[in-house]
Amino acid sequence: MYVMAYAPYGADGIIIRVEVDIRRGIPGIDISGLAEGAVREARERVRAAFRNSGFPFPQDRILINLAPAGVRKDGASLDLSIALAVMAASGLVAIPENLMALGELELSGRIRPIRGVLAATAAGLRSGLREFIVPAGNAGEAAILASGRFTAAANLAEAVHALMVRSETGALPPEPVFPAKGNPSEALSWGDFAEVRGQGRYKRALEIAAAGGHNLLVFGPPGAGKTMLARRLPSIMSPLTPEEAVEVTRLHSLAGQLTPDAGESCLITHPPFRSPHHSASAEGILGGGKTIRPGEISLAHLGVLFLDEAPEFRSNVLQALREPLEDRVITIARADGQVRLPAEFQLLLAANPCPCGRLGMRSGRDCFCSTEEIYRYWRKFGGALLDRVELRVAVGSPELRDRGQEKEETSAEIARRVHRAVKIQEERFKGSPVRRNARMPPAVMDRFCLLTKEAEKTLSAGSEKLGFSGRAYHGVLRIARTIADLEGAASIETVHVLEALQHRIQGEDPYDVLSP
Repeated sequence: MYVMAYAPYGADGIIIRVEVDIRRGIPGIDISGLAEGAVREARERVRAAFRNSGFPFPQDRILINLAPAGVRKDGASLDLSIALAVMAASGLVAIPENLMALGELELSGRIRPIRGVLAATAAGLRSGLREFIVPAGNAGEAAILASGRFTAAANLAEAVHALMVRSETGALPPEPVFPAKGNPSEALSWGDFAEVRGQGRYKRALEIAAAGGHNLLVFGPPGAGKTMLARRLPSIMSPLTPEEAVEVTRLHSLAGQLTPDAGESCLITHPPFRSPHHSASAEGILGGGKTIRPGEISLAHLGVLFLDEAPEFRSNVLQALREPLEDRVITIARADGQVRLPAEFQLLLAANPCPCGRLGMRSGRDCFCSTEEIYRYWRKFGGALLDRVELRVAVGSPELRDRGQEKEETSAEIARRVHRAVKIQEERFKGSPVRRNARMPPAVMDRFCLLTKEAEKTLSAGSEKLGFSGRAYHGVLRIARTIADLEGAASIETVHVLEALQHRIQGEDPYDVLSP
């Protein structure tokens, strides 16, 4: 007898076939198939869960095989499938052929939630499985893709009862519908652009970044509002499409990041905004570990990765972002193979211009850093990484006398322009893997980035004067296309190119903060 299970690994995971054979011999349990520590320990958990749930445990020799046998299995998510396979082999319950069971067993028989349930149901459906038993705490995840095809069990007895109902009626007991309500508390925590006075150029750069998916660097002295405005970026971003929402939620499920409320779906409907601390390791940012899990760049997939105090991050972490920014995937190489994790994210960097932070302050206090120290601090970015950042903004300390002088635009007003620009891009790139202007390949720019003659002359002259690389030239063209989309213009005008150039000229030199 066998039951299907799932082991998280990389972006897709592995479907596991749990096979059980019971034969006469000295009572005991053997597990084959490269079972690691937590899987081997399932022998005692399953035995105790049987007894404490009121089921007799077979007093024979039990062989459990986990196929494919050549793949290492770890974690406690196989407990329930092992228990049900033992029950089926001993004749206690009938198991349908297309069933996947997921869950960790406590000694009492209670089923604990696990990570990766959404990824497991997606992999199971692709493999032809049609019925699922999941922990009650993961019901919101299972409902996203397997609604009407799963039952949620709080303990081993409930899982057995569901299978008995399945034997009599031909279907698992239905589960309630979980409405996708998003996360209103998170929306409230974003704040509003109107709460921040001044910094109009920075706000405009965030609007362009949200509309076109562009990377952005903001630098200036402490207290200028860099982080405050950056954390309000989600309030103007366009929601994810249903397909994108499932993909993002699946990655968070694999990482064990979902905490759904009772009676609600845990579907992530808004672009994720990830903000790791600057002490994060390369594995934490890129992904990895003994059992490979998504890192911050994959958890920011189709959203934003915000690195506050960016120069304080380790140099190897910053430079490791270069390939994912280009390829939109991260390839993690191990001795037993490679794992590819999706990583299509916007990079948002915030930095002080120098180690002490005083450079560019209007208070009159002098910077304590030498020129050599300032440039050493700035070199942590590296030219190759900065070349991939299309928008650069230098901000100064706010003028306190300007407070209350004029009404600021709200996030809702800015978001309406962003949503219109996103709709234009969705129509433009329909049928292609490209989502936003920032990912537009050079091969199609002649088709989608139509410039007037004056705009073309301006772009050529500006690129030659500023010594742009090929990537920088295409970056300015993409930004100009986004600015035109925000205005609803079909072709790129000179004013769009000039604004795009203005957002590109700073950032190579930290002393640019003196003339924001």
